[in-house]
Amino acid sequence: MKIASVRTHLLEHRLDVAFESASMRFDRRAHILVEIECDDGTVGWGECLGPARPNAAVVQAYSNWLIGENPLETEKIWAKLYNALRDQGQRGLTVTALSGIDMALWDIKGKHFNAPISILLGGRFRESIKAYATGSFKRDGVDRVEDNATDVARYRAEGFHATKIKIGFGVEEDLRVIRAVRETAGPDMRLMIDANHGYDAVEAIRLGNAAAQYGIDWFEEPVVPEQLAAYREVRAKQPIPVAGGETWHTRWGMREPIETRAIDIVQPDLAGVGGFTEAKRVADLAALHGIRVVPHVWGTAIHIAAALQFMAAMVPSPVRVNPIDPILEFDRTHNPFRQAIVKTPIEHKGGVVQIPNGPGLGIEIDRDALKEFRMPDDKGAA
Repeated sequence: MKIASVRTHLLEHRLDVAFESASMRFDRRAHILVEIECDDGTVGWGECLGPARPNAAVVQAYSNWLIGENPLETEKIWAKLYNALRDQGQRGLTVTALSGIDMALWDIKGKHFNAPISILLGGRFRESIKAYATGSFKRDGVDRVEDNATDVARYRAEGFHATKIKIGFGVEEDLRVIRAVRETAGPDMRLMIDANHGYDAVEAIRLGNAAAQYGIDWFEEPVVPEQLAAYREVRAKQPIPVAGGETWHTRWGMREPIETRAIDIVQPDLAGVGGFTEAKRVADLAALHGIRVVPHVWGTAIHIAAALQFMAAMVPSPVRVNPIDPILEFDRTHNPFRQAIVKTPIEHKGGVVQIPNGPGLGIEIDRDALKEFRMPDDKGAA
């Protein structure tokens, strides 16, 4: 079996109401999928985190080294592609593009051996997983305090045990939102806050000390990802556990924050860290240092399925009668093609998501949806 072709699919939907995190504005949903086909007809699917068109360009560059390779040799291919562009690409688009390719190769491997990726990673410790609702961005034209509280009330009614809200817009305003959300959620619903690196260390420390009274599970990306000393300062000077890692790529990008305990929770993204091949290394490194792993998830059902397969195979930590299980990030913002691209949507029931048990990612792509949501001028091939 050899790789015969590599294609990208750029998907887009323009939003009626734009929303913002502290670091980015969304007036559309745009994502890139990677399709790899083998000479025997086997097809694998992956997804890249980040800007769609630039990712597609890097996937196209990588395709020159992929055609003719044995897709089952995932470690060999990962090293070949990483080394090909490593001089200018130890992190960033070179790694996010590689992540989508690696994900697709593991999908092929699972289909070839007629097993879920989680089995190939070592075995399934769980068949379902609790999800937490991600949403509560800053939306245009509405009162943020009331809007976020309304979102969280809906998540609670749907059965989610936890939710994460967006902050980083100013300490006083953020505290008003956190207070209102906690009142709406009640004392038993887990609550996380994500600044999307919108603060400096002084602001983050002030916010963390003031917000701790509201029972916050973790404080995500308090400062920009390059400033690891600032991460350590925030962790040392306020009581909320610190999380981060969606923008730290590969084991090398994760090494210093893990080894120096700049964080309490590391959040590798399967579509950004380097795919399954590299995420496994990061999880092992985190386990060695006693750091919790909660993968970051943002994208379509392909990305969700990948995270579920990876989390199914995560070793319980610590090993005990009632272990600490990972929880799945479940995006609740508007994206009409998130689930439309698969024939069987991956949805929650009472805040719990079943892990697909079919071969590879365990999903089947709906090609009609790919056509419906195709980005203008997308040629659909790398």
